[in-house]
Amino acid sequence: MSVTSEETAPSLTQEILSHLGLASKAAAWGTLGTLRTFLSFSVDKDVQRLLRAITGQGVDHPTILAVLTNCSREQRQLVSRTFQERTQQDLLQSLQAALSGSLERIVVALLQPTAQLDAQELRAALKDSGSAEDVAIEILATRNPYQLRECLAVYKCDFQVEAEEDISSETCGVLQDLLLALAKGKRESYCGVIDYHLSEQDAQTLEQAKGPSMEGTWVLILTQRNPEHLRRVLELYQRFTGQELEDTIRDRFLGATQVALLSLASIIRNTPLYFAEKLHQALQEPEPSHQVLMRILVSRCEVDLLSIRAEFRKKFGKSLYSSLQETVEGDSQAALLALCRAEDM
Repeated sequence: MSVTSEETAPSLTQEILSHLGLASKAAAWGTLGTLRTFLSFSVDKDVQRLLRAITGQGVDHPTILAVLTNCSREQRQLVSRTFQERTQQDLLQSLQAALSGSLERIVVALLQPTAQLDAQELRAALKDSGSAEDVAIEILATRNPYQLRECLAVYKCDFQVEAEEDISSETCGVLQDLLLALAKGKRESYCGVIDYHLSEQDAQTLEQAKGPSMEGTWVLILTQRNPEHLRRVLELYQRFTGQELEDTIRDRFLGATQVALLSLASIIRNTPLYFAEKLHQALQEPEPSHQVLMRILVSRCEVDLLSIRAEFRKKFGKSLYSSLQETVEGDSQAALLALCRAEDM
């Protein structure tokens, strides 16, 4: 299985959506990711290809990318363990020695366990003033309960401190309350039953929750209720008040708190669109934000990147694949295109 080129790349999203709705497609394939378990996977062949790519005459970047982006994360972990057994060398360290810059960071992210990448990104966000309301919200609000527990366990192991302690020391006010509430992972699970009375009650409560003394109400509802319930609350809020919840957030909150609440509302309303907008913003900066592109594409390529691609094309009138081609340069472009996978016409 090879990395798709621009000339031969089939439009995966177009092909899928022409036959199946996204929900049906998820049921049929079990994933909305662009990378999935490769059925013809051969760990021995991949180990040999990587060894030749690293030790041959010059580092063979295309082969490294072809191996790492044509299998699932579990298969990459198997390749890494087998490489160690056969060569007595650590694959991650060998690739780090052979690569550099943004390509090295992408390859490292592909080989790391998901929880380790999330923990590192969360730590960097909390220690970098100005990004907690962005990156920390992204990680804490979009990972499922199991992924969140894994991330926080790795965080404690790697940094010898609980993430909640860092949140408490590095943030304050409503932002701190939001992050702590999300880190506790107490969001209700959707049981398939809609509580219409509670939905109306929550929408009215948010409309009436004004002033500093009521900020806790916003935190409680937006971090504890399940996403299906909250999407209905957002619809009812607009029906009751004549404006979207996001407009109220802009009116009532300022600074980092406003940014965090807007991100949370966007995640609740449409998570793939939230990521599509973040990718577009990263591509629109004077210098593309490779870190944002890497984090999102690596973390979502086995989850819902097909949905994100579809939302990107719908919102911005251009495919994510083409946007990456036009904006990103060098070896990192090839890596990001391999994760994106194909063009959307």
